Order: sequence, then structure tokens, then C-alpha cells
Amino acid sequence: MVSDGWSTGVLNRELGALYAAFSQGAEDPLPALPVQYVDYALWQREWLSGDVLQQQRQYWQQALAGAPALLTLPTDRPRPAQQDYSGRTMELVLDTHLTHGLKALSQRRGSTLFMTVMAAWAGLLGRLAGQDDVVIGTPVANRTRSEVEGLVGLFVNTLAIRVDLSDKPTAETLLARVKQQTLDAQAHQDLPFEQVVEVINPLRSLSHSPIFQAMLSWENNEASDLTLGDMTLKSIELAADTAQFDLTLDMAEVDEQLVGTLEYATALFDESTMRRYLGYFQRVLEAMVADDQQVLEHVNLLGVDEREHLLVGLNATEAPYPQDFTIHQLFEERVQAQPNAIALAFEAQRLSYAELNRQANRLAHHLISLGIKPDDRVAICVERGVEMLIGVLGVLKAGAAYLPLDRAYPAERLAYMIEDSAPSALLTQRDVQAHLPTLDLPLVLL
Repeated sequence: MVSDGWSTGVLNRELGALYAAFSQGAEDPLPALPVQYVDYALWQREWLSGDVLQQQRQYWQQALAGAPALLTLPTDRPRPAQQDYSGRTMELVLDTHLTHGLKALSQRRGSTLFMTVMAAWAGLLGRLAGQDDVVIGTPVANRTRSEVEGLVGLFVNTLAIRVDLSDKPTAETLLARVKQQTLDAQAHQDLPFEQVVEVINPLRSLSHSPIFQAMLSWENNEASDLTLGDMTLKSIELAADTAQFDLTLDMAEVDEQLVGTLEYATALFDESTMRRYLGYFQRVLEAMVADDQQVLEHVNLLGVDEREHLLVGLNATEAPYPQDFTIHQLFEERVQAQPNAIALAFEAQRLSYAELNRQANRLAHHLISLGIKPDDRVAICVERGVEMLIGVLGVLKAGAAYLPLDRAYPAERLAYMIEDSAPSALLTQRDVQAHLPTLDLPLVLL
């Protein structure tokens, strides 16, 4: 690359000025440049050395020490072994009311609009990923000297902003953290990002970018429209089909509104998921404006439709249940319908419906021979496995009710439960029997 977004704005303004002058027969109106890009490159190389270089390297080493290598967002598909950079984009528009509210919040807290949006973006991504430590990349113009503001060249650098989300911060607290981290990072923006990666030396993977996988960029309308006499040429955004990172949110203020573009990796995310994420993002911003003292982790992210779907739609599990049939009678219907189908699987064991029914019937007959009758209670204390279900079905077939006992309970608690429920018999296993208290009731070993 030979230029950046800022350079496009410089080029458009200079081309417009030259067109206006030459079309009127005037001389070149552009002032001589105080320096050239090569001068800047040489100056940067000389300046960024020795103590300055060491100080910048130490800052980034400390700032990113122990940072998570991966932002573990819930994805629609497993992360591929190798990043393929396929992507799509989605638009976001925040209305004037919300934009003004965010500006007012930023002004009250002494931050920039970028910092406020970064706090919301980091808070959302951390919450979705279940992480209280996230790193987000952001590009900076890196034109800290006035002499280079009018140059065409590649000055842009990328900063890694580490955001601490621990201890459930309020919007105000999180904004203060983001402000400090951003200012510190900007004060050390001269070290090229590729050198930051060398300093940190993270565990590299072909499946994701190092240090961060999410970006937030802020456009300051550097690439202004090109005016040529009576003509105004506007840029046309081309639909992107690539994504350098998992998520990249580009934001800008246009006509008193914040507008943005979300670029996402299609290998990981579906369009519907990204629409939900943008909805969550807007709700976080609205919550921050409404009350910057509330804990962002407590903000309700779900819209009405999604809440209805999750709480009602996915739980619509009601099914018609015949009131005049018992559970074991319904099971026996299934035995008649498909006797050889697998009814029960546990580790390497498999029982067909017919075999499970046969063993349950045998147990039921044995219980009846012991005097078990309808409305009696039979305790079951066995290891988790096929014997547990055989026991349940056998007790039900005998007309009794079953009382499940967890063998992990202390002997005193098991003794109390048995005494309180007064079962007529106990189903157990030889290995489990040794852990049971002394009992005065019939034992059946499964």
C-alpha cells in the first residue's frame, strides 16, 4: 500500500484546487511541501531507536501481557483451521436522538465519541464471548506532526486497545477505563503494529489474526468529495466480499447521525447472527445514554421478537398426553410398535425395547412376589446406567411409586430419607450396598 484514507482526502482537495485554478488560467495554488514522505520515513527510523524504541516496546509488552489470544465469540460454525478471509458487510444507522445522547455522555465524562462507542463495543463483545478481558484493534492516522498532514503516503498504524471488563463495571466506570487505555495507547502509537506482534510474540495460528480478532475504526471524513468546477464527484462504496478479521465495525458521523458498516467473516457468522449483534450493540448504546450508572452486564440485549422466541417459541414442548394411560403403558405400546429398535444406550451397553421390557417385567413380578402392591413406595439407589431405568419401569409395572436415592449422599441423609418415606423395598447393587446404612427392609440387587 502506498497511501491511506487520510491521503485520499488530501488528494481530492489538491486535485479540486488545481482544477479550479487551471480552469481559470491561474498558477499552481498549492504551497510547496515542507517535507516529502521519504523525509518522514528517514526521520521516523532515526527517532524510533535507542531509548525511545525501548520505551515503546516496554509499554506494549506490559499493556498486552497475559491478554487472551482469542476472542471466543459464539459462532454459527466452528472456526476453520485456516482463515479464508471471506466476508460480507452490513449497515448500521443510529438516529439523531441517540447520536446526540452519545455526544452528551461523552462530553459529561470528558471522553471522545470514539471512546464511548469503543466502551460499548468492547462491553458487548466481552459479554458475548464470556470474557472480562478483551483486545480490540483500531487504526490511527499516526500524523502527529503538522508537517506531514498534507502528505500523501502510508502513515496509518494499528493500535491494540485492551479493555478490562472485570468486576461488572458501570457504563461510567468502563468509559473511564477505555479512555485511559486509549490515551495510553495513542501516546505509544509510533511503534508499527508488526513490531508490537514481534514484542508480544503470541502463540500464532493460521485460524485467526494475532493479538485481536475484532476491530473498531473511526472515519473522520478524510476522503472528502471531489469538486471539479460545477461538478461534485462522490465516492461509491463497493460491496466487500473479504474480511481481514472476525468482526470490523467502521463508524463515522454523517449529517448528525452515527452510521457504520459491520464487516464479518462468513466462515464464522451468518447474516442473521450479525443483525442480532448490531441490535445488541444499539441497545447497549441506548442503555449507556439512559443511565451511565447501570452495570452494562445487566443491560437487556434481547429484542421483543428474540425474547419471545427464546422464552416461548423454543420452549413450546407441550404434546398431547393421553390422560387414561400410564407411563409404562405408553412404553409397552412402543415395545409393540418397534420391539427390536434400540431403547436404551449407556456407554457400550445397548438394550432393545423388547429386552428392556422383558427385564422390567421380570423385576415387576419379583417385586409383586415380595408383597409390593399399588401405592407402595420402592426406593432405588443404583449407579447411573441401564439398571436405573430397568428399576424405574419395574417399580411402575408393579403398581408402586419409585423413590430415587443418590448414592453420593452421606449415609445419615440416606437413612433419614428412607425412614421419612418408609419404602416397602430397596433396589440397589452390590457395590452400592456397602455405602448404605443398615436397613430393615427387603433388598433387591439389580
